[in-house]
Amino acid sequence: MKNIAIIPARSGSKGVKDKNIKDLCGKPLMAYTIEAAINSGCFDEVMVSTDSDYYAEIAKEYGASVPFLRSERTASDTASSWDMVEEVLSKYENRGDQFDAFCLLQPTSPLRTANDIKSAYQLYQERADFAVVSVCEAEHSPLWCGHLPDDREFVGFVEAENMKQRQAGGKFYRLNGAIYIVNIERFREDRFLYKKGSYAYIMKQESSVDIDTEYDFELATFILGGGELPNLYSHLPLQFEYAHFGKEVRVA
Repeated sequence: MKNIAIIPARSGSKGVKDKNIKDLCGKPLMAYTIEAAINSGCFDEVMVSTDSDYYAEIAKEYGASVPFLRSERTASDTASSWDMVEEVLSKYENRGDQFDAFCLLQPTSPLRTANDIKSAYQLYQERADFAVVSVCEAEHSPLWCGHLPDDREFVGFVEAENMKQRQAGGKFYRLNGAIYIVNIERFREDRFLYKKGSYAYIMKQESSVDIDTEYDFELATFILGGGELPNLYSHLPLQFEYAHFGKEVRVA
């Protein structure tokens, strides 16, 4: 079985400028994912899909292959990750390189380790016909979440039967965006991965930080041991009350 790791790193980040090469504790963000992929030993090819020559040179410095640049179409805001994956697979096939499975590793998950990748790939080999996708335990129960109308009145926000102890609802998990290992033949038949033949690889919450904002960078820096814990409430008024699972908490 031949496997390819695909690391998407386009240059057009809107939320945080040049996010994928932004310094995180002395290394560009995408370097953590490149190194984890290489050190896992799971792949015949570890490649970075980017639309930038500058990003490509950085990726190569850390050991990744960049045999071609991403097209303008798949680097656009409207293109999906799966469009990019198909473009990568097709270009490799045109070069005579065929793979049985791909692993999408987003650079915005720098705390995902080589051991995480190895364990997820082992699960794929032992059980999955289609895919293995990483998840982590949800920080909050979805039973305590709902939609609000424009006037913010609590009408139909949560169901009365859901207003019970947090533990009574059991564990909930969420996609963390860190690992997608997928059978290529099945992928080309159906891009919806969450069905029979696909399994969840459970990661720790502290390994599941998804870099999207400056706060996420601060949090990842703290976890890596290079800074102070960021203030989650720094953007709020000095006096603020909120309900947390029925318990009033005051933040001064």
